[in-house]
Amino acid sequence: MPRKIATRKSTIHGNGMFAIAPIKKGERLIEYKGQRRTHAQADRGSGGDVESGHTFLFTLNDKYVIDGTRGGNSARWINHSCDPNCEALIEEHDGPDRRKDKVVIEALRNIKPGEELTYNYGITLAERHTPRLKKIWACRCGSSKCTGTILQPKR
Repeated sequence: MPRKIATRKSTIHGNGMFAIAPIKKGERLIEYKGQRRTHAQADRGSGGDVESGHTFLFTLNDKYVIDGTRGGNSARWINHSCDPNCEALIEEHDGPDRRKDKVVIEALRNIKPGEELTYNYGITLAERHTPRLKKIWACRCGSSKCTGTILQPKR
């Protein structure tokens, strides 16, 4: 199967993933890989924190996160957008071992070569979303639907 995505510099933020061939709606593009760590381990370690505005931690389930800084792949370079062309789906493993659950990135619509792949990070913080935190977690997606922050509204 020919490769349809590649990493290069992004106008949104740092590196990004881009389509290098046409991608159809519903196509699974890549698995988000990295070391499985418990939430407690992730909270004690590196990989992102509230004050950095940057993270490679992906919540997998109520017990584990995927740490893309440890054994991760190029899926960690997919940037956030308030109007994404992809989504992150959690696939639960049939057995009892929650470490075997995985995250896959799927196209929400047809994507043309040259388009940057994006998904909504869905970041929620327990802390109050102060103007300072919103600035730290600023969004640079450039969409007309941009909320100005990667943080999701509390409901």
